[in-house]
Amino acid sequence: MSTKSPAAPSVPLAVIGIGGCFPNARSMRDYWANIKAKRDAIREVPASHWTKDDYFDADPKAPDMVYAAKGGFLEAYDFDPSEFGLAPNTLEATDPAQLFGLVAAKMALADAGYPADKEWDRARTSVILGVTGTLEVVVPLGARLGHPRWRKAMAEAGIPKEAAEDAVARIADSYVSWQENSFPGLLGNVVAGRIANRFNLGGTNCVVDAACGSSLSAAHMAALELQAGRADMVLTGGVDTFNDVFMYMCFTKTPALSPSGHAKPFDAKADGTTLGEGVGMVVLKRLADAERDGDRIYAVLRGIGTSSDGRGKSIYAPSAGGQMRALTEAYRVAGVDPATVELVEAHGTGTAVGDGIEVEALSTVYRTSGRAGTWCALGSVKSMIGHTKAASGSAALIKSVLALRHKVYPPTIKVIEPLPVLAKGDSPFYLSLEKRPWLSPQGHPRRAACSALGFGGTNFHAVLEEHGGKKTETDWDADVELVAVSGDDASQLPAKLKPFETLKSWDEVRVAAVKSRAEFDAQSPCRLAVVLEKSTDFSALIAKAVSGLSANAGEASWSLPEGVYYGGGAAPKLGVLFPGQGAQYTGMGRDLFCAFPQAFSVLENADAAFDGERRLSDFMFPRPGWTDAQKKAAESDLRATQVAQPALGAAALGALRVLSLFGVKADAYAGHSYGELVALHAAGRYDEQTLHSLSGLRGRLMAAGGGDLGSMLAVMAPLADIEEALSEEKLDLVIANRNAPEQNVLSGATPEIEKAQGLLSARGLKVVRLPVAAAFHSPLVAPALEPFAQALKKVAFAKPAVPVYANTTGEPYPDDAAAARALLAGQLAKPVEFVKLVSAMRRDGVGAFLEVGAGARLTGLAGLILKDAEAIAVDASNGRKSGVADLARALARLAALGRATDLTPWQGGETGLKDARPRPRMSVTLTGAPYRSSHPAPRPVRPPLTAASAASAAPAPA
Repeated sequence: MSTKSPAAPSVPLAVIGIGGCFPNARSMRDYWANIKAKRDAIREVPASHWTKDDYFDADPKAPDMVYAAKGGFLEAYDFDPSEFGLAPNTLEATDPAQLFGLVAAKMALADAGYPADKEWDRARTSVILGVTGTLEVVVPLGARLGHPRWRKAMAEAGIPKEAAEDAVARIADSYVSWQENSFPGLLGNVVAGRIANRFNLGGTNCVVDAACGSSLSAAHMAALELQAGRADMVLTGGVDTFNDVFMYMCFTKTPALSPSGHAKPFDAKADGTTLGEGVGMVVLKRLADAERDGDRIYAVLRGIGTSSDGRGKSIYAPSAGGQMRALTEAYRVAGVDPATVELVEAHGTGTAVGDGIEVEALSTVYRTSGRAGTWCALGSVKSMIGHTKAASGSAALIKSVLALRHKVYPPTIKVIEPLPVLAKGDSPFYLSLEKRPWLSPQGHPRRAACSALGFGGTNFHAVLEEHGGKKTETDWDADVELVAVSGDDASQLPAKLKPFETLKSWDEVRVAAVKSRAEFDAQSPCRLAVVLEKSTDFSALIAKAVSGLSANAGEASWSLPEGVYYGGGAAPKLGVLFPGQGAQYTGMGRDLFCAFPQAFSVLENADAAFDGERRLSDFMFPRPGWTDAQKKAAESDLRATQVAQPALGAAALGALRVLSLFGVKADAYAGHSYGELVALHAAGRYDEQTLHSLSGLRGRLMAAGGGDLGSMLAVMAPLADIEEALSEEKLDLVIANRNAPEQNVLSGATPEIEKAQGLLSARGLKVVRLPVAAAFHSPLVAPALEPFAQALKKVAFAKPAVPVYANTTGEPYPDDAAAARALLAGQLAKPVEFVKLVSAMRRDGVGAFLEVGAGARLTGLAGLILKDAEAIAVDASNGRKSGVADLARALARLAALGRATDLTPWQGGETGLKDARPRPRMSVTLTGAPYRSSHPAPRPVRPPLTAASAASAAPAPA
């Protein structure tokens, strides 16, 4: 037995650059955006790869046939061979893995700040990549060598020589031909070799094959190279574009593929994996060197653990013991306790046995930390892009790195019911089914880990850590663009929009949109803004806007397509409204909190001020549940008054901070019920800390006392009809909210509300129970008045920068601090005079209302009160659609109205175009399949060979 001590802990490494392409993602920005948006990239096998009619049979035992025909395939890529010094006539002999490898390497090095045109020490830069076996182009090249067998078989079948030679030629036409570049073009090691050659890198240049663990195997070797001082920078990752029918046949006959074509990692009914293509690379440096050189650091690689399964059940059967050895080694060399890891991107292939063993291994090691309960999010990107084999480890590593960089828990899709071991709820792991902001844990930085396992019993596990605890950059997705044009006359606008109709690629749209926003002037007499989404037909929307402008000469009454906003004349005054309790829902503000550091910091501050056993953010963004009961329980937890009010404040203030990034300013503020606290802060009467403190206190006081705190009932009827019904039915309720001419809210004891619900419905009135936990603005909350008033005496009230219209009076708050405190304290138990409030704002010149916070209820009420008012909501879709797209539409409407709105920061402006890639002037279309420049001209179809014609053409017997 060896007495040697274990290896020393790893030297921490910095991930400073990322590049690559995955299914439905031509860039790493696309890849990350797809993950967050839960976009499924799995599709039917494209014609470029193989034909389903030729090879598909639902019977898994059918010889030489496959039972799955879906997967993750790289998007067509406009590849410029001159960009990499390649002659076009060599492309057919060059495997797409080598070509996409060049693309990914260029992306990663440029992203790291070491582009091809910059001087840096290339001699000490290595390229170590994960690539499995030979490359895909070897299959068609090898198939050409079957000519003798084809000839012999046809001769034995009695086919005349002339016809046989014609058939041989036809078969050969379907394959690429051999040439002098074929040999290097089919070699896996040349994936790294081409990169080293093209970018003049003088360090180690090699590839490693650990099957589906190849990417992390390569990263492990890269780490050793850096730790040994043999290189100062390493480009590493995985490359796999091998998704032809040969690869499908390999996995079909194992068998490991899902008959449905969809991998469902960690789902109880998972039935196999799905194949994918991908290329992912990262640039690594020693952390100390990266910090010294001022590199941007995505995350820190603390260490990688490795192991072999040894003698297992079979060469490809997973082993919990082997995986546990890799996990244990990873946390030892990283110097990290698994109790501090909050996200694991698992290998998670979607095979029930493999996933179950992986969870077993992870759970065993994580429980050895001594931490009880459930604390770590678990997921697998294979549910979205398929199993990218040699590139799967890099897909996992990049996903984890970006999650740490942007402080976001990424989602996993296709889980209907988790594996029993996870469904029980006593594992250290829960499934990360929804995107959520990742708030900083107590006592340690955010940490993540990822695994990659390979046939042959090879296991790898990487441990990662954030670099810097603050969210500092906006996580723009480039999925939504905002085009804005302006002029002295409406007739000038069509010409400014017309060029957008001819743009073919989304990146061209991005470039042109940035230019339009830079030239836009909100003070111009005529303004038009268009919100474009990558997933829609943007050319058609622009064409509708152009034709509408041209036909209507800028008349405001013309029917605008959705997403197009026009305005002329002077800008109206803007009133900002903040919603109150009842508007809350789990996940409110999700996209804004995850994308914008301005909103994220509000959530951090709200968490710090919250007085509860759990963090406020845990109520707003609970661990995802998969049953209706779990989801209802989460909504119920958030509905509790002591939680809902500070949560609504955080959501509203987060959105307000985002609007300030674009220069949005209000001429007046108001809030509905609780929202009045946010309005007073927005007007400058007290600071953010005071808002969070008052929100929590108000909620706790209104929830105190125990027993029935009452309920609320919305009634869609005029006030007089409701008062008459209350009198006739002898209902002991108060009209708490006078929201609109025909929408009022009753408040009182729960039994009385339930009684009213039945009686008023019987009278033909439409009624809706509100999702609140108390009878607000009624005598039932009166006990909270005095303690809240006492607390307000300690709050310094500054003079308002702009007026705040009060719920109780409908008029602006008094400037006097004592009078303002008294008005706010008394508001708790008095009716909300929302009709009076909105009417007073309109009387004082407010012509547009912007709702900031959860949902769009107040926008609807303002529209009912003032039929001709502009009513806009930041959360117009109530979380059902993209929150960033909702924000874009709100900004577009404000800009079209002529409000002083700065649109230049949208999508990061010019800086955000670093990854934009307009179509090259000279390009070929590259996919994961071997490239064919052209196919030989079809040979004429010969007449069918009959027995008689075969006999007459056959040579005479000897």
